[in-house]
Amino acid sequence: MRHAVAPAENVENHSFAVTGLFKICTHCERLGKKDLGIRIPRPLGNGPSRFIPEKEILQISKVDSRTQSIFEDAFAALGRLDNISLVMGFHPQYLESFLRTQHYLLQMDGPLPLHYRHYIGIMAAARHQCSYLVNLHVNDFLQVGGDPKWLNGLFEAPQKLQQLGELNKILAHRPWLLTKEHIEGLLKAEEHSWSLAELIHAVVLLTHYHSLASFTFGCGITPEIHCDGGHTFRPPSLSQYCVCDIANGNGHANHHDDLLGNQDMCGEVEVLMERMKQLQECRDDEEASQEEMATRFEREKTESMLVVTSEDEESAPPERHLERGASTHVQSDYSWEDHGFSLVNRLYPDVGQMLDEKFHMVYNLTYNTMATHKDVDTSMLRRAIWNYIHCMFGIRYDDYDYGEINQLLDRSFKIYIKTIVCSPEKTTKRMYESFWRQFQHSEKVHVNLLLMEARMQAELLYALRAITRYMT
Repeated sequence: MRHAVAPAENVENHSFAVTGLFKICTHCERLGKKDLGIRIPRPLGNGPSRFIPEKEILQISKVDSRTQSIFEDAFAALGRLDNISLVMGFHPQYLESFLRTQHYLLQMDGPLPLHYRHYIGIMAAARHQCSYLVNLHVNDFLQVGGDPKWLNGLFEAPQKLQQLGELNKILAHRPWLLTKEHIEGLLKAEEHSWSLAELIHAVVLLTHYHSLASFTFGCGITPEIHCDGGHTFRPPSLSQYCVCDIANGNGHANHHDDLLGNQDMCGEVEVLMERMKQLQECRDDEEASQEEMATRFEREKTESMLVVTSEDEESAPPERHLERGASTHVQSDYSWEDHGFSLVNRLYPDVGQMLDEKFHMVYNLTYNTMATHKDVDTSMLRRAIWNYIHCMFGIRYDDYDYGEINQLLDRSFKIYIKTIVCSPEKTTKRMYESFWRQFQHSEKVHVNLLLMEARMQAELLYALRAITRYMT
């Protein structure tokens, strides 16, 4: 497999004598003498994520035979096990569904040729400057015979792919602006036109990789050692370990994870659980009118526009964020269950079913726990997260009371959600640590899965609605 690595001359600038700088084991010294001139790179980071201690991620496969089996199947199919899969391994039931869907989109029979699929993945990931996903698919694109010239920029790609540029941009940032005219322009472009089936395939790929970029940044995914940005030839600062120890994660520094010990947040989980209980009681006592529900939605949507998209923008004037405002789209007018699912399944058989299973999987996923508490019904909290994301996209569920969102999602969590969904490239470790400080990392990964799938479904709904309007 071809990999994106630093140019040879750049590598030479950082050459060094391994044995002269730090301890080296007998095995590595023997290899070094045998293969003179060959230097082994070491990973830049400790583990698959910058946010989650490596030891927690590596323990997953050791104790869970199902996860181990999924990892083995993924490696057999792809010839690699990427860091995204390792982090998703916290939730093996979802990971299985995710890998099955992604494998189908990229490798099984479908309307688009293989190199187009990977190039579209690159286009989508590049909208958020997600170098991790870009590099991953550059390698795959070249592996399946893609033209290296296309990697110079979209202007070097065929006209047919260039025409996807506007659709890619709108879907990634303002999908509610997509119209049937955009669709018509792609389907009636003379010799460069797309078929409906090809366009559905492209739309699913674009939305898949926009949302996967959100997950990648949200979980702080680090590049693998063979990828650009994942390795170095510089000596480590540790003197007591051989390079082979460091490469295998034996010499990483201790992680100072104080999330669970934060004294200021000692009652966070209990407060949230109490609010859920009170909301359930209020829901049982009386139900708001449709007019009041619509008013609460509009209020929440307006407030979501004023939420900044990163901690660096705390001082930014609110007007900067108002331009993202979406017009309200009532979910019952065009829903995934009643409209989108059947359209995808008709034009790209089996994919609609796979997406449907994946959406339902993550939405209903629960272990009935919250931090250290067991036997907890978390459905209200999961629904609030999902509906808040769709609210930002202007999608309203007429049977949901949006007043619950402010009770369940605090400001730091809302900042995190909006950043991950709208500007994932601005995510920082501090933002990840600032919400749900008492919760487990596996629960935060679950949150990122919810954000990813809710975003994908929202983008898909607007794209499929535009296609439906064109068809009718």
